[in-house]
Amino acid sequence: MEPTLVSNNKNKSSNGSGNFDFEKIISWFEDVSNNTGSVQTEILSNILKQNNGVEYLKKWLGGYNILEMEACALESLFTSLVPIASHADFEPFIQRISDGDTAPLLTRQPITTLSLSSGTTDGRQKFVPFTRHSAQTTLQIFTLSAAYRSRVYPIREGGRVLEFIYGSNCFKTKGNLTVGTATTHCYASEEFKTKNHKAKSFSCSPQEVIFNGDYKQSTYCHLLLGLFYSDQVEFITSAFVYTMVQAFTTFEEHWRELCNDIKNGTLSSRIKSPKLRDAILEIINSKNGPNTNLASKLEGYCEELEKVDWFGLIPKIWPNAKYMYSIMTGSMIPYLKKLRHYGNGLPMISADYGSTESWIGVNVDPSLDPEQVTFAVVPTFSYFEFIPLHRNKQDSCDDFFEDKPIPLSKVIVGQHYEIVLTTFTGLYRCRLGDVVEVAGFHNGTPKLNFVCRRKLILTVNIDKNTEKDLQLVVERGSQILNKSKAEIVDFTSNADVKNQPGHYVIYWEIKGEVEDNVLDDCCREMDLSFADHGYVVSRKTNSIGPLELCILERGTFKKILDSFIASGVALNQFKTPRCTNNHVLLKILDTCTIKRFHSTAYSSIN
Repeated sequence: MEPTLVSNNKNKSSNGSGNFDFEKIISWFEDVSNNTGSVQTEILSNILKQNNGVEYLKKWLGGYNILEMEACALESLFTSLVPIASHADFEPFIQRISDGDTAPLLTRQPITTLSLSSGTTDGRQKFVPFTRHSAQTTLQIFTLSAAYRSRVYPIREGGRVLEFIYGSNCFKTKGNLTVGTATTHCYASEEFKTKNHKAKSFSCSPQEVIFNGDYKQSTYCHLLLGLFYSDQVEFITSAFVYTMVQAFTTFEEHWRELCNDIKNGTLSSRIKSPKLRDAILEIINSKNGPNTNLASKLEGYCEELEKVDWFGLIPKIWPNAKYMYSIMTGSMIPYLKKLRHYGNGLPMISADYGSTESWIGVNVDPSLDPEQVTFAVVPTFSYFEFIPLHRNKQDSCDDFFEDKPIPLSKVIVGQHYEIVLTTFTGLYRCRLGDVVEVAGFHNGTPKLNFVCRRKLILTVNIDKNTEKDLQLVVERGSQILNKSKAEIVDFTSNADVKNQPGHYVIYWEIKGEVEDNVLDDCCREMDLSFADHGYVVSRKTNSIGPLELCILERGTFKKILDSFIASGVALNQFKTPRCTNNHVLLKILDTCTIKRFHSTAYSSIN
C-alpha cells in the first residue's frame, strides 16, 4: 500500500470540486507526526510486503514468511539482518533493470523510468529508480508545503506563478527504460499537470517552455511571460535559488529586448523553436494584440532599476508577488545575498528537503529566514533511520565515527546524524550521505537542520573541511571584497595535490573592479579563517601549502553551466559544486583564470 495524504474535495480558499483543502491536509500531517513510531513501523511493513521476495532482499529475508509477520516483528527482523548499504550496492541491480531485466530485482512494481543525479561534483551521474510513487509524493510535498505557506502568505485564487523550471532531454536505455532528471519526470507526470488546477494558481509558462530543451531560450520565455502577467504573479519559484538568480541576471542583460517584444507583440529571434514561438506568440497576442502601455511602464521601471544596480527588481516588476520560494539551504546559501538584493525585503521561503531518492521533510515554518529553516520529516514517504555521528579526535583524518542506526522516533535534539533510507522504489537501508542536526520536534517528528554532505570536500593531509566550512571562509574573504564595492558572482574550490605540499585553491568570479592588494588581503584572510585543527597544524608545519586564490574572467560560471547542460544535466538540477576534482570543470577554471594570489599567512612561521 502506498502512502496517501487525504481526499481532496474542497478548498476553503479555493471553491470547487477536486481542489485542495489545506486545513484538512495540515490536520492529516498533525495526526501522522503525532504517531511517528507506529506510522514508520507500518510504512516499513508496507514496503517489505509489497516487495516480498525481490532478489536484493532474498539473501537476508528469503527464509522468512514476510507476509504473515506482524509489523513490529518485521521491523526488528529487517533492521537486525539487512545491512546498511550505499548506492554502489544497488548499482548492479539497477544496471540489470536498465538493460531490460524484468525480474523482481529491487521492487515488484515495474520500473520503467530512471532518475539521473546531476554528477556536478565528480562528473559521475547515477541512476535511481523512479515510479508512480515518486510522482505522488512530489504532489504530496507540494500540497503540504502550500498548506503551511497559505497560512502565512495567502494567495489569490486564479493568480499566476512565475516558475523558473526546466525539463531535460530524456533518453532510452538498452532495456528501453526512460532516463531523465527526477524533476523532468515530475513535470511530465499527471500529478504535476493537475496540481495548479487543484490549487487554483497557474503557471505563467506552458509546457512548451518547460520542455523546450534549450535553457537559454526557456529562461527568456519564462521572463517574457512573467512580464506579460506581471500584475497577476502571486509568487516566484524555482527548484534551486541559483536558477532564480541566474534568471534575473539574464533579465538585466535582455530587458530592452523583452520590453520590445511586449510592446510589439513579437518574439526575439533568439527563440528558434517553431513550436515554442507559436505557443508564446499566441499568449502575448491574446489580448487584442501588443500591449504598449505595459511595455512603456516596464521600460520606465527598468531604467530606474538600472541606476540602482537592480536593487528591488522583483517587487518593482511584480508588485503583487507575496514571496520567493526555492531550495535555499546547503550550497544555495551563497546566492541568498544576491536574491535579497533583487527582493528588497520580499519574503524568501526555503522549499522542502528531499533528494533524488526520496522526499524527506516539509518546511512548516515558512516565516523563518532560510538560514534558520528546519524541515519536519514526513514519516509516510520512506522508512527513515539515523546514524548518530560524533567528531573524531583532532588527529584523525576521518570526519566522524558512528553509532548504530536508530529509528526516527529515537533521535535527540542537538545530535548530528546521517540519514538512511528504505524506499518504496527499491532502496533498502541506503545511506543518503547528508549530515543533519535535529533542531527540535513538530509533535513527534524531528525537525532537521541540513548541515552538509557527509563527504569531506577539502582534504590534503589530516585536514578535514566540509562545504559549510568553506562557505564560512569565503564569507570572511568576501567581507573584505565588499568594502571595495565588489561582489562574488560565484565560487568553487579544489584540493590541489599534484604538487607538494598540496594546497587549497579557491576560484572566484567577481563583479566590480578590485585592486590587487585587496585580493591579497582576501586570500590571506581566507587562509586564516579555516578553523579546522588539522588544517592549522598542517599550515604551520608547511605540510599544506599556502592557499591560492584564482580570479576568473567574467562569465566563467556560465561556461561551466553550459558545459554541464551540454552533457545532459538540466538547469533545474544544476548546483555549482563547491569543491571539485572534475577534470572538465578544472580545465575550464584554469583556462579562465586571469589572476593568481598566494596567501602570506603563516609565512613567518614557515
